[in-house]
Order: sequence, then C-alpha cells, then structure tokens
Amino acid sequence: MSYKSLSYENTAASVIRNLEKRNMTGYYCATKEEAREKVLSLIPEGSSITWGGTETMTQLGVFDAIREKNYELIDRATAKTPEESRALYAKMVCADYFLTSANAITLDGEIVNIDGNSNRVACIAYGPSHVIIAAGMNKLAANLDAAIARVKTFACPPNAVRVGASTPCARTGVCADCLSPDSICCQTLITRKSRHDGRIIVILVGEELGF
Repeated sequence: MSYKSLSYENTAASVIRNLEKRNMTGYYCATKEEAREKVLSLIPEGSSITWGGTETMTQLGVFDAIREKNYELIDRATAKTPEESRALYAKMVCADYFLTSANAITLDGEIVNIDGNSNRVACIAYGPSHVIIAAGMNKLAANLDAAIARVKTFACPPNAVRVGASTPCARTGVCADCLSPDSICCQTLITRKSRHDGRIIVILVGEELGF
C-alpha cells in the first residue's frame, strides 16, 4: 500500500466516524471497482432507482451496471416534453434510492452541494427513501468555508462547461458569483445531519473522481 493510499484510508476512517455522529452511514472503498460493487450491494433487487447529475457515478460504472439488473429505473433524460419531465420528477421524489455525488465533504462530515435546477439538492434533502452519495477523496475539504470555496473553484466551472451553460465561469474558468440566467449556483445545500436512520449513505473512494 502506498503512503497516499494509507493516508486516504486513515482520513476516510475519521470522516466516516464524523458522518456517523451526524446519523449518516459511511464506507471507504480503495478503488472505483470496489465502490461500484458496494453501491450495487446496498440496493435490493426490484428497487426503484433514480439519480441526479453525477459524473462520479458514471465514472464508477454504476449506471451501466444497474441497467443490466432487475431494477425500476426512473431516468429524467427519457422525458420528451415538459409535462413528461414534471411527471418523472414526481416519481423521482418517491423513489427507493437516489444516486448522486457531493460537491464537497468536510472532514467533520458535513456535505455540501450547489445546484442550478436544484432537483439534486431537493432529493438529497427530502423524498427518496435512501440517498447514496459516492465521492472521490478529492472532494474532501477542511471545513465549510473551504468546502464552498472548493465547489466554486474546482467543481462549478467544469460543470458549467459540461451542461453548456453560458456563464462567466464557463468562459473564464473562474467563479464571478454571477446572477446569469444560466447560473448553476442557485441553491446551496449543507447536509449537517440526517434526521432519518439509514437514509443517507456516503461511499468515499480512494481515487480522484468527478469535479
């Protein structure tokens, strides 16, 4: 085991203890492959599954895997009209499992997400029976101020490019704290505690994933 890998494992153990204090469950997986299998092991066959925009889950190969298994998938990308999209969002809120990542996680176990349309932060906060968050160790930050700075510095600019947003950060790579019509920073969610036992599960992965 490399020094970096051992450090990741030790840090993850500390973060997991702090997540547990906040009534959230944490796991550490050293590799993407281990993390994918952990996600799948947590979801019983026949469950309904939906997700928010997440490069991390894509990189883990979770979506390819769940499409080959016996799950009910609620995929917002299949909507062809605003009416279909609204109907799908209603189903998403009632899903058994919501899959996503985090924009940042503090060493003290607080989870930070910043959204544009806010379907992702809405489902993390309320609705689906279970939320599974997978995050690479690159998402860790020392505290809330550092976490929000991390999101605006390293996550939002590439995400704006990914979704084709016409924002200052998409053009310059630097956050301008904009009020652009295309802003993807409309809602900030800080998950400091889960009120419901077993609802929020965090899988820390010993690799750099997502933004």
